[in-house]
Amino acid sequence: MRGQRAPRTAPGRELAEVKVRLADAEEALRAIRAGEVDTLLVSGKQGQQVFTLQGAEHAYRLLIESMNEGALTLTTDKMILFANSCFAKMVRCPLKQVMGSSFRRFLSPADRALLRSNLKTAGQSGAKFQAVLLACDGSFMPVLISIRSTKKNGSKGATFGIVVTDLTEIRKAEGLMRELTHRVVQVQEDERGRVALELHDGITQLLCAIVFRSQALVASLSAHDGTAMGEATMLRDMAGKTVEEVGRVAHNLRPNVLDQLGLVAAMRDAGTEFAGRTGVSVKLASAPMTSRLSAGNELTLYRIFQEALRNVEKHAGAHNVAVNLTFPDSIVQLVIKDDGVGFDPESPPVAQNGRGSLGLFGMRERVSHAGGAIELTSAQDGGTEIKVRIPIPQRPSVAPFASA
Repeated sequence: MRGQRAPRTAPGRELAEVKVRLADAEEALRAIRAGEVDTLLVSGKQGQQVFTLQGAEHAYRLLIESMNEGALTLTTDKMILFANSCFAKMVRCPLKQVMGSSFRRFLSPADRALLRSNLKTAGQSGAKFQAVLLACDGSFMPVLISIRSTKKNGSKGATFGIVVTDLTEIRKAEGLMRELTHRVVQVQEDERGRVALELHDGITQLLCAIVFRSQALVASLSAHDGTAMGEATMLRDMAGKTVEEVGRVAHNLRPNVLDQLGLVAAMRDAGTEFAGRTGVSVKLASAPMTSRLSAGNELTLYRIFQEALRNVEKHAGAHNVAVNLTFPDSIVQLVIKDDGVGFDPESPPVAQNGRGSLGLFGMRERVSHAGGAIELTSAQDGGTEIKVRIPIPQRPSVAPFASA
C-alpha cells in the first residue's frame, strides 16, 4: 500500500546500534576529560570493574595539571584512565588520544616487561624503574617511572598512580660530569708526568750529589774523628735512602717502563716493588699478547692495579694478591683478588683523614670513559675481587694494493 513504510532490516538495526554506542563512547570520553565523571565502568580481562576518577575533583585536577611531571592513572590492564597535559607533551600526542589508550604503546618491549613486573610488586610501598618513553613522532625520552597502587581497602577495582619524570637534563648533566671528570684525570696525568720528570731530572740529581759529597766527607775523615765519622756516615745513608724514596715516588707518578715496555712489564715491576716493601705476595698471570693495547687503556688498567695494591696495603690486611690478565672475545679483562678481611661494598672503609676513599669512584670513572665495566665483589673475611673488562678497539684492515 502507498504510504506504508517497509520494515527495517537487521543490518539497519545493527548500524543504528553502533551509532548509538559510538555516540555514548564519545560523550563518555568528553565527560572524563572535562572532569564531569566521578566513576567509570570498565570491561577488561577481569570482567567489569568500577573505577573512581579522583581526577574529577577540581582541586586534584588543578594540582596534577600544574605538575612539571607526567601523571597517569592506570587500570590493571595498563589502560590510561587519566593523564595530565605534561604527559601528553612528553609523548608528543594530543591528550584526547592518550586517555583511553594503553600505556604500553609508549614503551619498548623490554620496558613493557619491567612495567608488568613493577605493577605486580608495587603494593603500598610503590616501585620505581628507569625506562625510555617512545613518543608518537618517533623521538625518545629517558624517564623515571614511579608507581603506587591506589586500591583502597575493600575495593575490587585496582588502579595505579603513575608519575613519569623526564631524565633528559639529568642525563646531560651526568654526561657533562663524566666529561669533566675525564678532563680532570687527564690534567692529573699530565701533572704527574711533569712532577715525575722534575723529581728525576732535578731533585734526584741534587740528592745524588749530596750522597757523593757525603761519601767524600766520610773518606776524608780519619779514625780519630769518631763522632764526625758517625755523623757523616749517617748523613750519607739518609741521603741514599732519600734518593730511593724520591725515585719510587717518581716511578709511581709516571713509570717509564709503562711507555717503553708495556702494561705487563709495568705491572710486574710495580708488583715486585710492592711485595718487597710490604711483604705481601703478588702473583701476576697474563695471557700472551699479540700486540700492545692503546696507551689510554694501558694507563687505565695500570692505575686500577696501582689503586688496588694501595687498598690492599691500607685496608685489606692481606697476605696474597693474585692478578690475572686475559683477552677473551676482543676484550681485555683484569682480575685482582686478595685474601684480606674484605668489606661491605655499600659501606667502604674510611681513610684516616675522614674522606674515606678506596678510589672506587676513580676506578669506575676511568673504566666508564674507556667504554668498559667494573665489578667489585667483597665480603667480611672473604677477601676482595675487582674485575675490569674493557673492549679492545679493532684496528681497520688495510686492503692490499692492486697490481697494475
